[in-house]
Amino acid sequence: MKPRDFRKAVEADIREHELIAPGAAVTCLVSGGADSTCLWHTLRELAYEVSALHVNHGLRGRESDEDAEFCRDVLGAEVVDGRSGSTEDELREIRYSFATDRLRATGHTASDQVETVLYRIVASGAPGKIDWRRSDGVVRPLLSRWRDDTEAYCLAEGLDFRRDSSNPATKRGLIRDEILPLLRRLHPAAEGNLLRLADRKTAPPELVALLDSIDGSARLDIGGGRQIVREYDRAWLERSPVALDGEVRWGPWRITAEEKGLKVRGWRPGDHLAERRKKIQDVFVDAKVPRSEREAWPLVVRGDEVVAVPGIVEAKGVEAVREPD
Repeated sequence: MKPRDFRKAVEADIREHELIAPGAAVTCLVSGGADSTCLWHTLRELAYEVSALHVNHGLRGRESDEDAEFCRDVLGAEVVDGRSGSTEDELREIRYSFATDRLRATGHTASDQVETVLYRIVASGAPGKIDWRRSDGVVRPLLSRWRDDTEAYCLAEGLDFRRDSSNPATKRGLIRDEILPLLRRLHPAAEGNLLRLADRKTAPPELVALLDSIDGSARLDIGGGRQIVREYDRAWLERSPVALDGEVRWGPWRITAEEKGLKVRGWRPGDHLAERRKKIQDVFVDAKVPRSEREAWPLVVRGDEVVAVPGIVEAKGVEAVREPD
């Protein structure tokens, strides 16, 4: 692909994924390698206001210092010290801790995406992916370009770049240098097929296990204050328990309590009223609460015991008001 066509494709990706506003300022996090050098040059040619930042981890002694000097002298990068980490996760966290007040961009490519998908399949049993935009706002404009393309771009534009001698010793290096070549021998389309897995919605193994059975009941916390609950062959989404500290909003209900240590949560099989044998399921039946509404109905609990069912069973010091739908 000619450099002009390469830049046109990158610009199309930037517009499609709304990564950088036209002509906006962006700081490229550069290592000096082909990917980040290509990113730095491409964005400059596309008329963005580009600056560069290099984090020197100092892991390879003089070679690391030479990388920093290259980024400073050739790419005009600001060089900062990032020598306090040891693991790959720690080093990544350090890199992203700088320049958080600016829009930042990294040179992650489709090749990095494939490596990530493969690693996460092995590590967790489900493919994960690199997003076009991180949760902290860092963008990846080269995510649909391959590593071979960025090197070819640099060579075509006469751009010098550095090669990291430590890459083979990393997890990515193992995947890149040993595992992927074997997979290509197994099937020539291996990388493209792995890349397609990045956008496939795959349930985590814990969820598959929960839904794969219809025996008894189970629940799974999926984050964001939500749980998936299964009772025999029925499953539903439920909010996680909320401490009744001040006022709690639960659907149309506003709930307050004088007693400390109470919580609000949804109904669970086997729930019963505090100091009574009556099951909450029977309470719902007596109150003619439709089955479809029971899972979303709030319960006020003390430990595992239900002290109040708003609108049905009152308790001293607990006030529940249902607002009109």
